[in-house]
Amino acid sequence: MAEKKKPRYGAWIIVAVILLGLAGFGTGGLSGTIRTIGTVGDKEVTVQSYQRALNDQIRALSAQFGQQISFQQAQAFGIDQVALNQVVLLSTLDNEADQLGISIGDENVFERLQAIPQFQGASGFNRETYRLALQQSGQSAAEFEDELRDETARTLLQGAVVSGIPTPEALADALVQYTSETRAITWAIVDEPALTSPVPGATEADQTAYYENNPDEFTAPEAREITYAWLTPTMILDDMEVPDEAITQLYQDRITEFVQPERRLVERLVYVAQDRADDAAARLAEGTVTFEELVAERGLSLADVDLGDLAEDELGAAGEAVFDAAPGEVVGPFQTTFGPALFRMNAVLAAQEITLEEATPDLREELAAEAARGFINDSADGIIDLLAGGATMADLAERTDMQLGTISWTAEDSEGIAAYDAFRREAAAAEVGQFPELHDLADGGIFALTLDSITPPTLRPIDDVREELQAAVVRENTREAIIAKAEEFADGILPLTNFESLGLVPVSEEGLTRRSFVEGTPPEFNAEIFEMAVGDVKVIPVEDRALIVRLDDIAAPDLADPAVIAQRDALAENAAAGIAQDIFDAYATTLQQNTEINLNQQTINAINAQFQ
Repeated sequence: MAEKKKPRYGAWIIVAVILLGLAGFGTGGLSGTIRTIGTVGDKEVTVQSYQRALNDQIRALSAQFGQQISFQQAQAFGIDQVALNQVVLLSTLDNEADQLGISIGDENVFERLQAIPQFQGASGFNRETYRLALQQSGQSAAEFEDELRDETARTLLQGAVVSGIPTPEALADALVQYTSETRAITWAIVDEPALTSPVPGATEADQTAYYENNPDEFTAPEAREITYAWLTPTMILDDMEVPDEAITQLYQDRITEFVQPERRLVERLVYVAQDRADDAAARLAEGTVTFEELVAERGLSLADVDLGDLAEDELGAAGEAVFDAAPGEVVGPFQTTFGPALFRMNAVLAAQEITLEEATPDLREELAAEAARGFINDSADGIIDLLAGGATMADLAERTDMQLGTISWTAEDSEGIAAYDAFRREAAAAEVGQFPELHDLADGGIFALTLDSITPPTLRPIDDVREELQAAVVRENTREAIIAKAEEFADGILPLTNFESLGLVPVSEEGLTRRSFVEGTPPEFNAEIFEMAVGDVKVIPVEDRALIVRLDDIAAPDLADPAVIAQRDALAENAAAGIAQDIFDAYATTLQQNTEINLNQQTINAINAQFQ
């Protein structure tokens, strides 16, 4: 609400032009007469394929951030261009497959359909499930089967391009040697108690030298002197009247939050076929397998099968059995939307009821906060008018409910109004003499500010930082003394020296690989020891202590060890897959360069507009 809303006749003209331009799309939007966004070779790029690609990309980005991402936010990440590139690439491959005559018959398409888990019923492929799934996705059977045919042809094309690539055996050997080679070390900590001589104090000369050599430690950050006026819902919460009837209505509207039936913590393991679910249940009954092992067999984790807490009616056919089960008991299989499933009941959650009387204080506060936000929102236009008329922050505090404040703000401040991201952002961007505007706070509040002056970063006088300076010098002297003591110890350590004879407490580590982590050591510890030769002793400074480490042995990997063999095979497969992907990417890029691509940017823009 940075400015008062005024009629925007120009915007209506733009809308009219857009509507005129989209008239050809029909009343159903882009599902009307316009069905493609262009062509790639002889292949049409459908509106629907681009829409689905956009939806998939937005969903993936939302999952990555853990919250729903708007189209505008996704567009800022270039997601629309990613989706467009994706459908153009697929169409390029489809066009090439057509040109080469690569295709599959109806029988193969049906085999692929039968293998898709989402279309399975109790006895295998279910046509009604298939029909409903397509209906929900807005596709016809012909469209889906054509896509399946194209996808299979693309897979055949890709296989033809990358087949015959030899496994990079030499690379795999080198990588497994590098990653599986191990080190054996002995190491010890040297800290302040190991010092036998007192640490020199902080003389005035030492302080002066440290002050001059480390000015950043004693430089005050830029300070911005700001006057502001602000109003938050909390400030006026007590002034808001909340009718009892509104509290009762809110309680009834959200009754499921306050009155909950008995529930169960449940895990569900779904199988594709009934015979597999029956076999798993039999093995559980025999005690030859655990539920955790069944989950692992499916390539899942317990988090993947966790349903959380559910009421009996939310469990469908399994409800009664799950509610009769003891904690830890597995029941089933029972039919579910996704196929036959086993259910494990983990805990009983008793029924809960929070009465209206008990809930009233929280509901009253919630409604009061909502009313306060509404009051602030309604007040904003009048405050914007005052600012437009030249009102100062003091005027706002005098003539409205806003409160006046001042702050000497630095980027390190995060208390009071500086706890709000919006305030920090505006405070950092403000300029002296700038016209004040009204800004929103995350909790529904508002604020305005003026920047009175800026104090640049300033080196504080040495006499003002004596206490900090003395502590810093003593800390530095102690650190240097510890490193010197560690170096003294290190000079006396030979390959067979007993660390205890030097008064050190040794720790022995064996079988360390480049990916190992040794507790109590810094992140660079492994890199340091893998640069050492057998018998080398090194001192590694770490904050207020030092580490002495001796390399005792280097062991090559046992190439007959099944774990090493598996790792080598995995490295070879990954390297081969990477090479194959690079080859295919180069092939696809060349195809696109040699294929005529015609896209209608107006149609693409119209689709993007629908997502906003």
